[in-house]
Amino acid sequence: MKVAERSTAFEVEVVDPRSAAEPAGWREFLYRARLQPVWEYEILRREAWLAKNPAVLAVLRRGGQVVGAFTVMVCRSWRADDFAPLSVLGGRFRPRWAEAYLWQLSGHPAVVLDERLDETERREVVRRFERALCAYLGPGLLGVIYRAMNPELLPALDGRGRMSREIDPVAVLPNDYSTVDDWERALGDETRKTLRDLREDGDLRTEAAPAREDLDCHELAVLLNAHRARQDERAWAGGQRSRFGGLHMDTRSPIAPSYLDALVRRPDVFTRTYRDGSGRLLGFGTLFDVVGECVLHQWAALPGARGGRKGLYVDFYARGVEHMITRGCRELTAGRAMLGNKTALGFGTRSLVSVAVPRPVLGR
Repeated sequence: MKVAERSTAFEVEVVDPRSAAEPAGWREFLYRARLQPVWEYEILRREAWLAKNPAVLAVLRRGGQVVGAFTVMVCRSWRADDFAPLSVLGGRFRPRWAEAYLWQLSGHPAVVLDERLDETERREVVRRFERALCAYLGPGLLGVIYRAMNPELLPALDGRGRMSREIDPVAVLPNDYSTVDDWERALGDETRKTLRDLREDGDLRTEAAPAREDLDCHELAVLLNAHRARQDERAWAGGQRSRFGGLHMDTRSPIAPSYLDALVRRPDVFTRTYRDGSGRLLGFGTLFDVVGECVLHQWAALPGARGGRKGLYVDFYARGVEHMITRGCRELTAGRAMLGNKTALGFGTRSLVSVAVPRPVLGR
């Protein structure tokens, strides 16, 4: 099903990746906007089919050229236990809300607007998107939450009746280093010792490459989902600032093996694995390298109680920094968790905001 709102200036098309063909002009926009692999249409399709709250894609055009995009989860009750529902009991009148949230890459916004759009045009396309989404989802739509947005998007998203707040920032390391040695000299003694001990561990083996086809993605998914569950428990216990009204509004889904399978086979995705001498998987992580920007994407490891290596994440992040420096990327981002640990590796932070928009003011 498609819903489009047309004007002499902009057109908004909302599509369900599970059933709709790739929108015209989408691949050219991916390249021009330097979007990360999670925006690839086949990746969006797999994510939607394997999610409790499937995402739709809104594409904005001017003169036939794509000038913006939103990926939006259509959310139901937290108690819902079915995946990728083709329909919801009660249809378009059943209460639900939408989240513009790139949950697979939460330090990056799920709203991308062409840099040539001025502030007035950005505000207009956001309102047109909201009206198109209301038409697509029907009267049951309660509102939209824009999660983890860059502050420069706030003028276009904010307004009367809209609630905004700062949330946990994303870790960022600019590439201000001539060599890897320059970066390593800035590390503290404890961090350098952790790295040295791990790299001298004769029972620890690591391998990294793009487009890997040698991995058991079910094994990766089991490790990643268990790691996320432990990490989320710690984050919420510590009072994570991303909650609204004190609610634990986690609308994400478990990571599916087929999603990882599509991701790790890509030439712009580098996957690093850690194993012991017996071949047991101890940890793994993915890194995106797209047109000069590096992103540490997923990370998971066995806890120490199950035989994992203490501080293994330090080596993974360090190798990400090495990748950034040797490949000449302008910066490395590393998600929103464990910010204190990343500070020891030289990372700073970049602010993020969330905006809640109730139905009465959508499109206004």
